[in-house]
Amino acid sequence: MNLHRLLAARAEAGRPVRVGLIGAGKFGSMFLAQARLVPGFHIMGVADLDPARARAALAETGWPAERVDAPSFAAALESGRTHITEDAEALIAADGLEVVIDATGHPPAGIRHARLCVRHGCHLVMVNVEADALVGPLLAREAAAAGLVYSLAYGDQPALICEMVDWARACGFPVVAAGKGTKYLPEFHASTPDTVWGYYGLTPEHAAASGMNPQMFNSFLDGTKSAIEMAAVANATGLTPPPDGLAFPPVGMDDLAEVLRPAADGGALHHKGQVEVISSVARDGGPVPRDLRWGVYVVFEAPSDYTARCFADYGLVTDASGRTTAMYKPYHLIGLELGISVASAALRGEATGAATGFRGDVAAVAKRDLAAGETLDGEGGYTVWGRLMPAPDSIAMDALPIGLAQGVKLTRAVAAGKVLTAADVALDETDGALRARRQMIAACGPAADAAAE
Repeated sequence: MNLHRLLAARAEAGRPVRVGLIGAGKFGSMFLAQARLVPGFHIMGVADLDPARARAALAETGWPAERVDAPSFAAALESGRTHITEDAEALIAADGLEVVIDATGHPPAGIRHARLCVRHGCHLVMVNVEADALVGPLLAREAAAAGLVYSLAYGDQPALICEMVDWARACGFPVVAAGKGTKYLPEFHASTPDTVWGYYGLTPEHAAASGMNPQMFNSFLDGTKSAIEMAAVANATGLTPPPDGLAFPPVGMDDLAEVLRPAADGGALHHKGQVEVISSVARDGGPVPRDLRWGVYVVFEAPSDYTARCFADYGLVTDASGRTTAMYKPYHLIGLELGISVASAALRGEATGAATGFRGDVAAVAKRDLAAGETLDGEGGYTVWGRLMPAPDSIAMDALPIGLAQGVKLTRAVAAGKVLTAADVALDETDGALRARRQMIAACGPAADAAAE
């Protein structure tokens, strides 16, 4: 509750938090829209492979031209203006930079940037949850060893879920489940960029006119993004995935406590302490009343009869026993809230969520019968979708992570609905993301945990 005061003090002292943004897409642009108005922030640089896009993003979000015309990082540091570049490594290495935001959405880039931040002594806010799901436990460990913060991005749902779980535990409430809402039907797993707009009720022409990327939006629809985000939450909170993947039960705000209990207690969960995504659409296609499509939730228990009576005294909606209840946030503001992570890292030395272990993984699953020789097109594409798995299970079967299922060829046929394994594809042994993944499993996987015990 003191971030604004701490930022104001830095501004008054002439020592603003100096920030570098990598990736000037939608998330990055939303951050820029608010960062311009926050005393105590200095956006030293914006790096994008297309500098013209970065300039356009700054202009669209209200930045006056005279504030974004620094000819170099040294000039930006001296003048308080912003330097635009296509060189992310030069941005990370710039003198005076404190916090880097990776908003690229590209796992190999995120891994590279995280390790450059460690080398150059910068905190990192990882908007790139794809990179976090692939190797986040390793990146968080490397940053901590260097005395730096590696953080999930506040405003994105994983960090907001982590906050709610932390709140419940800090109050002494055992957490039964936590997660987010989305639009889901089982048929969505087979959706492709050609079919996605029909499910959203849009025409391809409307989507194109709005600059909407069909593969990105399809990742939200086909379940992949939900799996990636819940892997990040599991790895950060200690909650665990169900063994058969996310079930996406349809449930509204008023029924969270009743439905999100273990099946043994009459609910829809596999176990207590689980991550789960809930659907805003009933299985017959009808709407769920008071859905939580845009929000996040935590379900928790009363640890005593006295606390359960307090739930009743203060009007909490509970399950039939009166002992299980829920809190939720119906909306999230994505990049508009991202400054909370930046300020927390720089001023408190704290992450707004970060992996503490390797508990959840996201495996590539065939959307259709795939033939030997086909090239996988990754998250949101035509060939695979991402299923959440317990990390020990994915390691045991050598499942192919969705983050490595881009641009690799199949060495043999895979039937629709099957989890792909590393043996099904020709992996590039020189690939940095693959090497980091193997390092992460060696350092943070079950074998490492057993050795530590």
